[in-house]
Amino acid sequence: MEYIIVTGTSRGIGFELSKLLANAGYKVLALSRNEKPIKNLKHKNIQTFSFDVSSVSDREKLASYLKDNGKVRALINNAGRLLNKPFLETTDEEFKSVYEVNVFGVAAITKLVIPYMSSTGHVLTISSMGGIQGSAKFPGLSAYSSSKGAVLTFTELLAEEFKETGPSFNALALGAVQTEMLEEAFPGYKAPVSAIEMAEYVMNFALNGQKLYNGKILQVSSSTP
Repeated sequence: MEYIIVTGTSRGIGFELSKLLANAGYKVLALSRNEKPIKNLKHKNIQTFSFDVSSVSDREKLASYLKDNGKVRALINNAGRLLNKPFLETTDEEFKSVYEVNVFGVAAITKLVIPYMSSTGHVLTISSMGGIQGSAKFPGLSAYSSSKGAVLTFTELLAEEFKETGPSFNALALGAVQTEMLEEAFPGYKAPVSAIEMAEYVMNFALNGQKLYNGKILQVSSSTP
């Protein structure tokens, strides 16, 4: 049986997305450092284990799981690390830690999963409007927004490399969504979109977007620029 992998599922979009997919009858592997919120759902269509995308040993655990569990219909790279700190105060370690999750983790997991996907499979990476060249930028997000720009180009490159065999690769550059991560980075800011509203959009695109799109960056934001 085919299943869908979602990363970053302890809260926000990833948590709501896992529930939506499972309630719609899809088998879901929900991966997050804190697996308790998903485990507490006790949903028959969801499997989970503690998983840090930047951990080599955790990625080996995922590799073992993949060998035993058949085909992957879609991979949704949703896990992310956000740092809001002035550039001159950001340590090398902090800057690298953002890239370990948002870029290197995405690349490593994608490499593991591709062999288990068919030509109609879909790798969907959740990025940010902050990674779009020419979009509004915010001080303090030098590590986060630049990492989100990197995975957009990465998506385009993989779509080109696998265009003859599949799977398809797309990315969604999201505007502000009301999540715990946003609240931590920008206390008091109110986003125009809820986590569940965005999760519904992401689910539909993950399941169907590859039929019409490949190597595309979709800007999912109601604000301009």
